[in-house]
Amino acid sequence: MIKLVASDLDGTLLLNGAQKLPEKIFPLIRELKKLGILFVAASGRQYPNMRRLFDPVAEDMAFICENGALAVDHEKVLYQDNFEPDLAREIVAEIDAKEGAEFSCATREFYYIRPKTQHYLDLMTKVVKTTSKVVKSLDEITEPCMKLAVYEPGGVREDSIKYWKERFSDRCTVVTSGIEWVDFIPFGTNKARGLLEYQKRLGIRPEECMAFGDEYNDIEMLKSVPWGFAMAHSKQGVRDAAAYTAERVEPILEKLIRAKGNIEEVL
Repeated sequence: MIKLVASDLDGTLLLNGAQKLPEKIFPLIRELKKLGILFVAASGRQYPNMRRLFDPVAEDMAFICENGALAVDHEKVLYQDNFEPDLAREIVAEIDAKEGAEFSCATREFYYIRPKTQHYLDLMTKVVKTTSKVVKSLDEITEPCMKLAVYEPGGVREDSIKYWKERFSDRCTVVTSGIEWVDFIPFGTNKARGLLEYQKRLGIRPEECMAFGDEYNDIEMLKSVPWGFAMAHSKQGVRDAAAYTAERVEPILEKLIRAKGNIEEVL
């Protein structure tokens, strides 16, 4: 029987660049709770942004944020991973210096950003609607940093991914997160770490968990449970990491609810 469902957001629940969740997900989360199944949103997004997205059901679920660097359950921080300050400053400075690249530095309460363009400022504050703090100098970045991200408009190319991996993959995990983002996270930090934290706290076994994702930052989570679903549009490497594929999350959850958590009936 399934007792926990974890799902990525962008490219999984949020399709085609959507910034608003489908309304049908909210009653599904409530029904899962009635069956004793915990729904966990697992994303590279920040906690304040994720909580706003799930506002109607935020008290009925839990969160894995910043690609697994932060787990929050009913406003209680279960753990928080942070970069070594010197490494964080080095990555931020290199992104800031690279033409066409924008950075975000994730802290517990907000993102530090120094937009080079109005497009990026609007993206972060009006489209994605992150809680952000604009700085004029990198010296203003003083809070512990959980995750760093580079944004490249028009999509991150293979040569750009190679560029960032060559510079920092020996000191942290460098992974694509959506079409236009590359994330930098401390070694050992991933969404599977957050999933394991909930499993330990709630006494849930991996075989009692389902997970949904679509990107390389979902791979550890998808591989950590036997019932991992990669979105059908995912890259081949992501599909290879999952046991199953799905066009959308909601129909699978509907089947799970009708089956009262019996995964065999869903499959």
